[in-house]
Amino acid sequence: MTSDVMGNGKKKTDPALTDLYANLQKAANLPSTEEELAFLNELLQSKELNALVNIHNRILGNVERRRCFPIPALSDGMHVLADVLELLLQQPQRTEECQELFLMLQKPLLQGLLCAHDAVAQKDYYPHLPDIPVEEDDGEQTIKIVQLVKSNEPLGATIKTDEGTGKIVIARVMHGGAADRSGLIHVGDEVVEVNGINVEGKEPNDVLAILQSSEGTITFKLVPAESRLNSRESKVRVRAHFDYDSSTDPYIPCKEAGLDFKKGDVLHIVCQDDQYWWQARKEGDKNMRAGLIPSRALQEKRILHERESQNGDEENAENDDFDRELIATYEEVAKLYPRPGIFRPVVLIGPPGVGRNELKRRLIDTDPEKFRTPTPFTSRSIKPGEVDGKEYFFVPREQMEADIEKGKYIEFGEYKGNLYGTSADSVKVIVNSGHVCILNPHYQALKMLRTPQLKPYIVYISPPSLDILKETRMANHARSTFDVDNSRGFTEDEFKDMIRHSERIEFLYEHFFDETIVNNDLVVAFGKLLTAVNRVETEPLWVPASWVQ
Repeated sequence: MTSDVMGNGKKKTDPALTDLYANLQKAANLPSTEEELAFLNELLQSKELNALVNIHNRILGNVERRRCFPIPALSDGMHVLADVLELLLQQPQRTEECQELFLMLQKPLLQGLLCAHDAVAQKDYYPHLPDIPVEEDDGEQTIKIVQLVKSNEPLGATIKTDEGTGKIVIARVMHGGAADRSGLIHVGDEVVEVNGINVEGKEPNDVLAILQSSEGTITFKLVPAESRLNSRESKVRVRAHFDYDSSTDPYIPCKEAGLDFKKGDVLHIVCQDDQYWWQARKEGDKNMRAGLIPSRALQEKRILHERESQNGDEENAENDDFDRELIATYEEVAKLYPRPGIFRPVVLIGPPGVGRNELKRRLIDTDPEKFRTPTPFTSRSIKPGEVDGKEYFFVPREQMEADIEKGKYIEFGEYKGNLYGTSADSVKVIVNSGHVCILNPHYQALKMLRTPQLKPYIVYISPPSLDILKETRMANHARSTFDVDNSRGFTEDEFKDMIRHSERIEFLYEHFFDETIVNNDLVVAFGKLLTAVNRVETEPLWVPASWVQ
């Protein structure tokens, strides 16, 4: 057998081809013609085939190449790390080794290395040859035939009429759906026939009717799209700040493909290619097929339109401090793991009189060494018996005004001609000293508090309905917090003001709340608060993605 001759004059034969050629020579009873045998003989002895086989073997078998470019063992190292952290957290008693591993896995350098590893591992660095050009013969188009077995699962693709040509084309392919898993249907493919029925001139609804009436195998005849977009699955997670029911949405392209969710659900956004319709799954859902949800841009437009319709041309006093960034749609989130010795501040938000001060006092009383609240600052003069730094930090008004101007206070106000406020540094001091900082500021302080530096856990203390509010406060002989001496009960107007304040807080800042506790029974509400505080200390929780980057 002849073979490729290398430049150094030595013959380079491939053992596999040699064996195949020898066996061919021995096989006298092959059901083939002399012409076919001659063709195989010539092919197996050709230097071109031997050269290609040698190149193939070098790519697969070169040890040095494998050392330079090892094949990654996995492509989701960060997910594995997250699973390990959760397992460590579930251990009732962690050994020193577990504690050391827990701390090591939270180091930014290690997590950054794993992120870089995953980014590389998920990409395909092998060379790709260009597609073989399709030669058109007498104006004929390339056609592909795709067969899918119809089941209870939707096909996972939507269609539309191309505005330019008027033809039916594939509008989107849902990640994880039957069409996506087949690998044969792509965005932009033109639909020519469905189960032998020509769809030229038909509307998308006509095609859908054909699909719905079909049973068993569905056969598509498609003209491949000129350019194929292979969109990689995104890793973005978002928390939804509104309820969505696809069955009541008149604009969704395909109701069967919709994904319903509730406010607070965490969604895995797998594709954002479409301007108005994203593809998503619920986080933790075992169903790998994605569903359609309105994009952030589409939902913002809907909310703006709804509010303009409600308000008309009148100025709404309740919305005077509303701005576009407060349109709650989705917020990108990631999991934040508890850090030993560093606790997130717990912020109690709610309308005046709802019981935040009492809840804070009870929480601190459970463990004064663990729970601390910052000492406020004031510009008033120190009184006899007061100690600077105990009841207040006493500072000159000029200094306090200058610090307020520099944004050093998370909240401040003026009472009887004197300034009062809480500084951001005093919160950081408590956090950095290994204590849990408990705050109950005015709700407008949320913008200053909700930062990557502080990472607060925000608990909204909500009043019950007006009737229950009056009933429970009167039954417990609650004293009005609007009265300086706390010598009387709440008035009807004070109850109504509490409800109005709560509605305003929820309208403006509900999307900031990590927990909502309805205070219709102080003992029950306090129990829920203790449970929430324990969860912050022991469980990984979803936070804005910028907090963990």
